[in-house]
Amino acid sequence: MQNKKTVVALLLIALSGSTAAAETDVAYNGQHVSLEANKTPVNTARNPQAVASLPQGFHFAVPGSFTVAVAAQNSPPLTVFADDNKTLLGSEVDIARLVAESLGLRLNVVPTSWEDWPLGVASGKYDAAITNITVTKDRKEKFDFATYRKDSLGFYVKNSSPIKSLSKAEDIAGLRIIVGSGTNQEAILLAWDKENQSKGLKPFTPVYSKDDAAQTLALQSGRADAYFGPNVIGAWKAALKGQTRLVGSVDGGWPKAAHIAVTLKKGSGLAEPVSIALNGVIANGDYLKVLNRWGEGVERIERSEINPPGLGD
Repeated sequence: MQNKKTVVALLLIALSGSTAAAETDVAYNGQHVSLEANKTPVNTARNPQAVASLPQGFHFAVPGSFTVAVAAQNSPPLTVFADDNKTLLGSEVDIARLVAESLGLRLNVVPTSWEDWPLGVASGKYDAAITNITVTKDRKEKFDFATYRKDSLGFYVKNSSPIKSLSKAEDIAGLRIIVGSGTNQEAILLAWDKENQSKGLKPFTPVYSKDDAAQTLALQSGRADAYFGPNVIGAWKAALKGQTRLVGSVDGGWPKAAHIAVTLKKGSGLAEPVSIALNGVIANGDYLKVLNRWGEGVERIERSEINPPGLGD
């Protein structure tokens, strides 16, 4: 382990290929983001209404704490490891803290994998998952949701790519596209591919990888034609490295809009207090303070909703 350099600095150096990237500042989405400054938490006040709506006698995973599963991967601005290589920073952690403090609880962040959160939430191992989870029809059968951000997905290609636009089904025919397994963006691509094949068009090839360095290498080496994922992540990388560009964006609930949400055990009774907590920080400005400092203000919502329509509805 490198003890004399922060993980954040190492990440930025790796992404850019230059030691100059040790400067932990990024400008994108019309905003300036400082990872160093964002190590300082954004705190909020206890929300009596949210606390009063908690189910009587509810047993949290850790008494007195709000235990939240957050995907443990360097995907700024959503998540990024701090200097100790253990503590997670990012907008997801900041949102979790706002909810926890609104409920009068300590925040207990558990770094986990994307594959682990569903069973962890369903079993009560975690009180919630806050890890860029989109509301979908299928997920609502197993979980409750309280929304906190718009879901916008982006297609990114390397700067020298001949691809000019990816925004509809026929555009992806025959392409190799980096996408996360089990994600709503994968579901969109598979739906598009089914439509294409019914018309006799070439199938697309999904390129599955959770490792950022491997994704970057695949795109820059030509082993993949495009990346499709959360637009804020793609925009961050494009601004940081200057090696990729946006060629299309899609609502996460294609063909309708969908939102990212705090994900909770079905019927646990936590959806209402969490939604009240979110609406409280939306009203007092702490919510927008968090999104803006991570360059995500463009995806803000006006009000948190419980179990709204999502992908597949």
